[in-house]
Amino acid sequence: MFSWSDEWNNRAEALSSAGLYDTKNEHDACGVGFVASIDGTPKRAIVEAGIAALKAVYHRGAVDADGKTGDGAGIHVQIPLDFFQHEITQSGRALISDTLAVGMMFLPRKNLSAQETCRSIVEAEILKLGYRIYGWRQVPVRSDVIGEIAGDSRPEIEQILIAGKNEQDPARFELEMYFIRKRIENAVRAKAINDFYICSLSSRSVIYKGLFKAEQLTEFYPDLLDARFVSNFAIFHQRFSTNTAPAWHLAQPFRMIAHNGEINTLKG
Repeated sequence: MFSWSDEWNNRAEALSSAGLYDTKNEHDACGVGFVASIDGTPKRAIVEAGIAALKAVYHRGAVDADGKTGDGAGIHVQIPLDFFQHEITQSGRALISDTLAVGMMFLPRKNLSAQETCRSIVEAEILKLGYRIYGWRQVPVRSDVIGEIAGDSRPEIEQILIAGKNEQDPARFELEMYFIRKRIENAVRAKAINDFYICSLSSRSVIYKGLFKAEQLTEFYPDLLDARFVSNFAIFHQRFSTNTAPAWHLAQPFRMIAHNGEINTLKG
Protein backbone atom coordinates (compact mmCIF):
# COMPACT_ATOMS: atom_id res chain seq x y z
CA MET A 1 0.00 0.00 0.00
CA PHE A 2 1.45 3.32 -1.12
CA SER A 3 1.72 6.20 1.33
CA TRP A 4 1.12 9.81 0.37
CA SER A 5 4.89 10.42 0.23
CA ASP A 6 5.42 7.41 -2.07
CA GLU A 7 2.78 8.71 -4.45
CA TRP A 8 4.31 12.20 -4.38
CA ASN A 9 7.80 10.85 -5.08
CA ASN A 10 6.54 8.74 -7.99
CA ARG A 11 4.83 11.71 -9.56
CA ALA A 12 7.87 13.93 -8.99
CA GLU A 13 10.10 11.34 -10.67
CA ALA A 14 7.77 11.08 -13.66
CA LEU A 15 7.61 14.85 -14.05
CA SER A 16 11.39 15.18 -13.68
CA SER A 17 12.02 12.61 -16.41
CA ALA A 18 9.79 14.68 -18.71
CA GLY A 19 11.64 17.88 -17.87
CA LEU A 20 8.63 19.34 -16.06
CA TYR A 21 9.98 19.42 -12.51
CA ASP A 22 13.26 20.20 -10.77
CA THR A 23 13.81 20.03 -7.02
CA LYS A 24 16.14 23.03 -7.27
CA ASN A 25 13.07 25.17 -7.86
CA GLU A 26 11.58 24.27 -4.48
CA HIS A 27 11.70 27.35 -2.24
CA ASP A 28 9.91 28.65 0.85
CA ALA A 29 7.96 31.69 -0.24
CA CYS A 30 4.51 33.27 -0.21
CA GLY A 31 1.36 31.26 0.42
CA VAL A 32 -1.00 31.27 -2.56
CA GLY A 33 -3.96 29.17 -3.60
CA PHE A 34 -7.09 28.91 -5.71
CA VAL A 35 -10.59 27.62 -4.98
CA ALA A 36 -13.20 27.22 -7.72
CA SER A 37 -16.77 26.15 -8.24
CA ILE A 38 -16.64 23.24 -10.68
CA ASP A 39 -20.04 24.08 -12.20
CA GLY A 40 -19.26 27.81 -12.39
CA THR A 41 -22.05 28.79 -10.00
CA PRO A 42 -21.27 31.61 -7.55
CA LYS A 43 -21.46 30.23 -4.02
CA ARG A 44 -20.90 31.52 -0.51
CA ALA A 45 -19.00 28.33 0.26
CA ILE A 46 -16.28 29.25 -2.26
CA VAL A 47 -15.58 32.56 -0.53
CA GLU A 48 -15.57 30.89 2.88
CA ALA A 49 -13.21 28.17 1.64
CA GLY A 50 -10.87 30.80 0.20
CA ILE A 51 -10.82 32.71 3.48
CA ALA A 52 -10.22 29.54 5.50
CA ALA A 53 -7.42 28.45 3.17
CA LEU A 54 -5.77 31.87 3.39
CA LYS A 55 -5.80 31.70 7.18
CA ALA A 56 -4.19 28.24 6.96
CA VAL A 57 -1.12 29.67 5.19
CA TYR A 58 -0.54 32.44 7.75
CA HIS A 59 2.90 30.94 8.46
CA ARG A 60 4.01 31.92 4.94
CA GLY A 61 4.15 35.60 5.92
CA ALA A 62 6.32 37.49 8.37
CA VAL A 63 5.09 39.74 11.19
CA ASP A 64 6.53 43.08 12.26
CA ALA A 65 7.69 43.94 15.77
CA ASP A 66 4.24 45.27 16.70
CA GLY A 67 2.86 41.73 16.36
CA LYS A 68 0.01 42.82 14.09
CA THR A 69 1.49 44.29 10.92
CA GLY A 70 1.99 41.50 8.40
CA ASP A 71 3.62 41.42 4.98
CA GLY A 72 0.21 41.66 3.36
CA ALA A 73 -2.63 39.35 2.46
CA GLY A 74 -5.78 39.39 0.38
CA ILE A 75 -8.39 37.63 -1.71
CA HIS A 76 -9.51 38.02 -5.32
CA VAL A 77 -13.15 37.02 -6.00
CA GLN A 78 -15.96 37.42 -8.48
CA ILE A 79 -18.08 40.55 -8.09
CA PRO A 80 -21.16 39.59 -6.01
CA LEU A 81 -23.86 41.44 -7.97
CA ASP A 82 -26.61 41.11 -5.35
CA PHE A 83 -24.36 42.57 -2.69
CA PHE A 84 -23.36 45.65 -4.68
CA GLN A 85 -26.79 46.20 -6.23
CA HIS A 86 -28.21 46.24 -2.70
CA GLU A 87 -25.57 48.80 -1.66
CA ILE A 88 -26.58 50.99 -4.61
CA THR A 89 -30.32 50.89 -3.90
CA GLN A 90 -29.74 51.34 -0.15
CA SER A 91 -27.97 54.60 -0.93
CA GLY A 92 -31.08 55.87 -2.72
CA ARG A 93 -29.91 55.33 -6.29
CA ALA A 94 -31.88 53.46 -8.93
CA LEU A 95 -30.29 50.62 -10.88
CA ILE A 96 -29.92 51.61 -14.53
CA SER A 97 -28.25 48.44 -15.81
CA ASP A 98 -28.09 44.71 -15.06
CA THR A 99 -24.29 44.87 -15.09
CA LEU A 100 -21.79 46.91 -13.14
CA ALA A 101 -18.10 47.37 -12.53
CA VAL A 102 -16.37 47.96 -9.22
CA GLY A 103 -13.17 49.90 -8.68
CA MET A 104 -11.31 49.12 -5.43
CA MET A 105 -9.28 52.26 -4.71
CA PHE A 106 -6.50 53.10 -2.27
CA LEU A 107 -6.60 56.90 -1.94
CA PRO A 108 -4.18 59.23 -0.10
CA ARG A 109 -5.59 59.33 3.45
CA LYS A 110 -3.42 62.08 4.92
CA ASN A 111 -3.56 64.49 1.97
CA LEU A 112 -7.16 65.53 1.40
CA SER A 113 -6.30 67.73 -1.57
CA ALA A 114 -4.56 64.84 -3.34
CA GLN A 115 -7.45 62.58 -2.38
CA GLU A 116 -9.97 64.87 -4.11
CA THR A 117 -7.71 65.20 -7.14
CA CYS A 118 -7.62 61.41 -7.47
CA ARG A 119 -11.40 61.14 -7.20
CA SER A 120 -11.83 63.80 -9.90
CA ILE A 121 -9.43 62.00 -12.23
CA VAL A 122 -11.15 58.64 -11.67
CA GLU A 123 -14.60 60.09 -12.38
CA ALA A 124 -13.42 62.04 -15.44
CA GLU A 125 -11.84 59.03 -17.12
CA ILE A 126 -14.92 56.88 -16.50
CA LEU A 127 -17.25 59.51 -17.95
CA LYS A 128 -15.01 60.04 -20.99
CA LEU A 129 -15.82 56.53 -22.19
CA GLY A 130 -19.55 57.09 -21.79
CA TYR A 131 -20.16 55.24 -18.53
CA ARG A 132 -22.42 56.41 -15.73
CA ILE A 133 -21.31 56.40 -12.10
CA TYR A 134 -23.53 55.28 -9.23
CA GLY A 135 -21.19 56.89 -6.75
CA TRP A 136 -18.42 56.24 -4.26
CA ARG A 137 -18.76 53.74 -1.45
CA GLN A 138 -16.59 54.01 1.64
CA VAL A 139 -15.53 50.43 2.33
CA PRO A 140 -16.25 49.47 5.95
CA VAL A 141 -12.99 48.66 7.73
CA ARG A 142 -11.91 47.96 11.30
CA SER A 143 -8.64 49.80 11.61
CA ASP A 144 -8.24 48.78 15.26
CA VAL A 145 -7.41 45.18 14.33
CA ILE A 146 -4.24 45.99 12.36
CA GLY A 147 -0.84 46.98 13.70
CA GLU A 148 0.41 50.49 14.40
CA ILE A 149 2.76 50.46 11.40
CA ALA A 150 0.01 49.30 9.03
CA GLY A 151 -2.43 51.76 10.56
CA ASP A 152 -0.11 54.72 10.10
CA SER A 153 0.34 54.02 6.38
CA ARG A 154 -3.26 52.94 5.80
CA PRO A 155 -4.90 54.48 2.72
CA GLU A 156 -8.45 55.77 2.43
CA ILE A 157 -10.23 52.71 0.99
CA GLU A 158 -13.20 53.37 -1.27
CA GLN A 159 -15.03 51.70 -4.12
CA ILE A 160 -16.43 53.44 -7.16
CA LEU A 161 -19.52 51.74 -8.62
CA ILE A 162 -20.04 52.00 -12.37
CA ALA A 163 -23.14 51.13 -14.39
CA GLY A 164 -22.62 48.90 -17.40
CA LYS A 165 -23.99 49.88 -20.79
CA ASN A 166 -27.14 48.03 -21.83
CA GLU A 167 -26.59 45.21 -24.35
CA GLN A 168 -22.84 45.71 -24.20
CA ASP A 169 -20.52 42.80 -24.97
CA PRO A 170 -19.12 41.61 -21.60
CA ALA A 171 -15.60 41.27 -23.00
CA ARG A 172 -15.74 44.85 -24.29
CA PHE A 173 -16.96 46.06 -20.90
CA GLU A 174 -13.97 44.45 -19.20
CA LEU A 175 -11.53 45.74 -21.83
CA GLU A 176 -12.76 49.30 -21.41
CA MET A 177 -12.33 49.06 -17.63
CA TYR A 178 -8.70 48.17 -18.34
CA PHE A 179 -8.35 51.20 -20.63
CA ILE A 180 -9.85 53.43 -17.94
CA ARG A 181 -7.54 52.07 -15.26
CA LYS A 182 -4.44 52.75 -17.34
CA ARG A 183 -5.60 56.27 -18.16
CA ILE A 184 -6.33 56.98 -14.48
CA GLU A 185 -2.91 55.72 -13.44
CA ASN A 186 -1.17 57.84 -16.07
CA ALA A 187 -3.11 60.96 -15.09
CA VAL A 188 -2.42 60.51 -11.37
CA ARG A 189 1.27 59.87 -12.07
CA ALA A 190 1.41 63.11 -14.08
CA LYS A 191 0.19 64.93 -10.95
CA ALA A 192 3.08 63.37 -8.96
CA ILE A 193 0.68 61.77 -6.47
CA ASN A 194 2.34 58.70 -4.97
CA ASP A 195 -0.16 57.40 -2.40
CA PHE A 196 -2.76 56.20 -4.92
CA TYR A 197 -3.31 52.65 -6.09
CA ILE A 198 -6.07 50.79 -7.92
CA CYS A 199 -6.39 47.30 -6.44
CA SER A 200 -8.87 46.32 -9.12
CA LEU A 201 -11.18 47.98 -11.64
CA SER A 202 -13.27 45.33 -13.29
CA SER A 203 -16.72 44.20 -14.38
CA ARG A 204 -15.84 40.66 -13.34
CA SER A 205 -13.88 40.61 -10.10
CA VAL A 206 -12.77 42.59 -7.06
CA ILE A 207 -9.73 42.41 -4.77
CA TYR A 208 -9.75 42.94 -1.02
CA LYS A 209 -6.23 43.17 0.38
CA GLY A 210 -4.08 45.03 2.86
CA LEU A 211 -0.96 45.26 4.98
CA PHE A 212 -2.06 42.76 7.59
CA LYS A 213 -1.80 39.11 8.54
CA ALA A 214 -3.92 36.48 6.80
CA GLU A 215 -6.17 35.93 9.80
CA GLN A 216 -7.03 39.64 9.92
CA LEU A 217 -8.62 39.76 6.44
CA THR A 218 -12.27 39.35 7.47
CA GLU A 219 -11.78 41.31 10.68
CA PHE A 220 -10.53 44.29 8.71
CA TYR A 221 -13.03 43.88 5.83
CA PRO A 222 -16.49 42.92 7.24
CA ASP A 223 -17.86 42.89 3.66
CA LEU A 224 -16.36 39.43 3.24
CA LEU A 225 -18.53 38.05 6.05
CA ASP A 226 -21.80 39.03 4.34
CA ALA A 227 -23.89 36.04 3.22
CA ARG A 228 -24.52 37.78 -0.14
CA PHE A 229 -20.81 37.88 -0.85
CA VAL A 230 -20.61 34.93 -3.26
CA SER A 231 -18.18 33.92 -5.99
CA ASN A 232 -17.37 31.06 -8.34
CA PHE A 233 -13.64 31.40 -7.58
CA ALA A 234 -11.26 32.71 -4.95
CA ILE A 235 -7.56 33.42 -5.36
CA PHE A 236 -5.91 34.01 -2.00
CA HIS A 237 -2.40 35.13 -1.13
CA GLN A 238 -0.28 35.63 1.99
CA ARG A 239 2.78 37.64 1.03
CA PHE A 240 6.30 37.00 2.24
CA SER A 241 8.45 40.09 1.63
CA THR A 242 12.00 39.47 0.48
CA ASN A 243 13.76 42.28 -1.37
CA THR A 244 10.91 44.82 -1.16
CA ALA A 245 9.56 46.28 2.07
CA PRO A 246 5.92 45.55 2.98
CA ALA A 247 3.44 48.17 1.76
CA TRP A 248 -0.31 48.42 1.23
CA HIS A 249 -0.09 48.48 -2.56
CA LEU A 250 2.30 45.49 -2.60
CA ALA A 251 -0.09 43.29 -0.64
CA GLN A 252 -1.25 40.50 -2.91
CA PRO A 253 -3.02 39.07 -4.90
CA PHE A 254 -2.40 41.17 -7.98
CA ARG A 255 -5.07 41.96 -10.56
CA MET A 256 -4.11 38.76 -12.34
CA ILE A 257 -2.46 35.71 -10.78
CA ALA A 258 1.25 36.38 -11.06
CA HIS A 259 4.67 35.97 -9.56
CA ASN A 260 7.12 38.84 -9.14
CA GLY A 261 10.24 36.69 -9.36
CA GLU A 262 11.71 37.58 -5.99
CA ILE A 263 12.70 34.00 -5.13
CA ASN A 264 15.06 34.04 -8.11
CA THR A 265 16.91 37.20 -7.09
CA LEU A 266 19.99 35.36 -5.79
CA LYS A 267 20.42 33.68 -9.18
CA GLY A 268 20.28 37.03 -11.01
